Amino acid sequence: MRRASVSVASNIAEGSGRGTDKDFVRFLYIARGSLQELETQLFLSSRLAFHDELEKLNQDVDRIYTMLNNLIQALKSA
Repeated sequence: MRRASVSVASNIAEGSGRGTDKDFVRFLYIARGSLQELETQLFLSSRLAFHDELEKLNQDVDRIYTMLNNLIQALKSA
């Protein structure tokens, strides 16, 4: 889960440093994929009774997913 969460932030940072909106959007999609990977891992950890704060973490994941989608749309329409 740490690797997936670090990957989200790392891909956003790398994409923003690429210099073009097209490259930035590509890395935002990769970040979004890592976020979905994290969401799956949270679900599995809950099912296996490894984690008891799933609701709050899922709300955080949903909020970040929405922010990534909004940023992607803004860049694609710019």
